[in-house]
Amino acid sequence: MNLLKAAASVSAMTLVSRVTGFARDVLLAITFGAGFAMDAFVVAFRLPNLLRRLFAEGAFSQAFVPILGEYRARKGEEATRALTARVLGVLSVALLAATAVGVVAAPLLVYASAAGFAKDADKFALTVQMLRICFPYIFFISLTSFAAGILNTWGHFKVPAFTPVLLNLSFIGFALFAAPHFDRPILALAWAVFAGGALQLAFQVPFLLRIGMLPRPRWDPKDEGVVRVLRLMAPAALGVSVAQVSLVINTHIASWLGDGPVSWLYYADRLMEFPSALLGVAMGTVLLPSLVKHHANGDPAAYSRLLDWGLRLALLLALPAAVGLALLAAPLAATLFWHGEFTRHDVLMTRAALIAYAVGLAGIILVKILAPGFYARQNIRTPVKVALATLAVTQAANIALVPWLGHAGLAAAISAGATFNAGWLWWLMRRGGHWQASPDWGAFLLKVGVALYMMGGVIWYGMGSEASWFGIPAGTRALKLAAVIAGAMAAYFATLWALGFRLRQFSRQE
Repeated sequence: MNLLKAAASVSAMTLVSRVTGFARDVLLAITFGAGFAMDAFVVAFRLPNLLRRLFAEGAFSQAFVPILGEYRARKGEEATRALTARVLGVLSVALLAATAVGVVAAPLLVYASAAGFAKDADKFALTVQMLRICFPYIFFISLTSFAAGILNTWGHFKVPAFTPVLLNLSFIGFALFAAPHFDRPILALAWAVFAGGALQLAFQVPFLLRIGMLPRPRWDPKDEGVVRVLRLMAPAALGVSVAQVSLVINTHIASWLGDGPVSWLYYADRLMEFPSALLGVAMGTVLLPSLVKHHANGDPAAYSRLLDWGLRLALLLALPAAVGLALLAAPLAATLFWHGEFTRHDVLMTRAALIAYAVGLAGIILVKILAPGFYARQNIRTPVKVALATLAVTQAANIALVPWLGHAGLAAAISAGATFNAGWLWWLMRRGGHWQASPDWGAFLLKVGVALYMMGGVIWYGMGSEASWFGIPAGTRALKLAAVIAGAMAAYFATLWALGFRLRQFSRQE
């Protein structure tokens, strides 16, 4: 399997997801703006979404995929099929219980995550109502992640990467056609979450059938494989929850800053997540099964070479994305969101948050490359310890930056924590001898730096003043933004080519 080609295919599917996600966000900005109702929805959706990251794509995935890969490599497909059936049985029961608790305890959960909303009884009640509708999403999306783990282990990366498109289409459909029929149109978005979760799960079922890995759930919590997954999940849950606690704290702080900050951070985060998912998630998804295989086969040299390849490719693409987001923050926000209820002030506030997020983008992406290096060896404890320290760093940054930068300080604190997290994981990986850096890293970074300088110059001169973007029609803004981005990309990759970079250098067979 060509890993570069596999990563490119995952990125292509992720690109489809992000493009439809942008269409969704533009529609939400036009229809609902960045005020009272949108703040309530963002908080209502964020809670089950945090649990998704914690259980589905976080602790469960980190614990399940390495053991699933080990079973397939060492015990064969029959034993692997039996493992998936038993894991599914335990997972389904746990998810049903968590969903029931979430629906009943919705008022407590809203108060715990956005206590500032309690100042407005209507806003608080609306958030609780939407949370109860959204909460079953955690059941659907966790089972979707379970299916994705199986498909990725079998090398079917495209299907899980495409699946999030269905949630975006659900949002678009409900916002366009269902919202006018609700007394409070924002409620349509909560039902879009519910329907989107069910659609994503249903979409993956035929592909599991095709590879003969659609298990029937079996209740056997004492099975050896299930016990191993649960044991790995405990520290993994702690590690992932630390990162999610930072987001909950940030939402809590933002809820006290009035109407708008929660939404500004949401829209900036959506822009930042475009390269984060396109690069970090795609690379992490492709790398983990191969890293597991090399560890299971006792081949540390191949393991190190693969990690080195992943780090190089991530930096090669993450650094220009970070520079582009920072320099083009205002044009991006104005072009994508400055319509309908989304005001010029909202654009400027989103811009401030996006610049702050961009500072830590490389760190966010590198964590998604480095952490699987530990998970592949079933070492969950080390990333957990780093995550606990990262939480402390993030909150210290909040204390220092929020009084000075307001809502943008919350984004800057996330960036500071991500950079710290990536730096420490990198140091531990190298100190442990699991990654041996190739000798030409210095030259590699110097050449990338020169290409970034050329790219930044093209953006700086091409975009003009930020104020000028508010004085041109929407269509002209879009064309100008596309031209500046195309010019910047051309300058970056042309400089790399002139300095000796070739695509074949990053091709890798596994």
